[in-house]
Amino acid sequence: MCRSIKTLRAADRPIDEAEVEAAALQFVRKVSGYRAPSRRNAPAFDTAVAEVARATRRMLDEFRARS
Repeated sequence: MCRSIKTLRAADRPIDEAEVEAAALQFVRKVSGYRAPSRRNAPAFDTAVAEVARATRRMLDEFRARS
């Protein structure tokens, strides 16, 4: 589905928060079908991006803690 999202998990370097946000934005764009949401849909779109970014950060932090 999201072939162009770059892999963020790398053992040799810390993951930049901007990379996590960019991947979350790309994922939500792909799932929603909107490059930029309408004004009416913007709050839901922005909330989804923030939630995906938080879940991604939490997952990557857990991976790091277990390695």
